[in-house]
Amino acid sequence: MNVPALEADCSQCAALCCVLLPFDKSKAFAFDKAGGEPCRHLNDCFGCRIHEKLSDCGFKGCIAFDCHGAGQRVVQQVFNGGTWREDPELMSRMGRAFHIMRRIHELLLLLREADRLPLSQAQRKEHAALLKMLAPEAEWTEDSLEAFVVSAAETGVRRFLSGLRDNIGA
Repeated sequence: MNVPALEADCSQCAALCCVLLPFDKSKAFAFDKAGGEPCRHLNDCFGCRIHEKLSDCGFKGCIAFDCHGAGQRVVQQVFNGGTWREDPELMSRMGRAFHIMRRIHELLLLLREADRLPLSQAQRKEHAALLKMLAPEAEWTEDSLEAFVVSAAETGVRRFLSGLRDNIGA
C-alpha cells in the first residue's frame, strides 16, 4: 500500500498553509489573514521570516498547525514540484487538492491509531479496505482527488472507529 509517512516536511512544500488558510486576529494569530492571501511573513523561498520567533510575535497557531504531509504531497506528487509562484494559476487548483489531501491525511492518521488496537480478523480486513481507499496503489492526481468523495470516506472511517469501542481496554 502507498501509505505516506504523514509527517510534514515544509522544505518540500510551497507554503500552502501560509497562503491558503485564513486566520483571525486572536491569541493564536497577531493579525487577520484571508484564505488565498500569502502571509505577510512569507519569504520568496516559501519560508517564514519570523519562524524562530513565531510565539513571541503572536503566531502560536502556526506552531500548532500540522498538515501531516498533505502540503508536500500535493506539491511534489500531484503537481510534480510545480508552485503557485512559478504559475499563479496553480493556486486555486493546488488549494482544492490541498484541502482534499488534508482530509485524507487526517483519516489516515485515525486509521494509524486504530491499527495500534488489538483488531479482529474482520476488523483488520475493514481497516485494510479503508487504507486502500485512502492510499491507493496509484498515486493521487489532481483528477483523482477531484473525483474522490471525501464525505463517503469519512463516513466509512467513522463507522469503523465507532465499532472499535470494545477494543479500547483490550
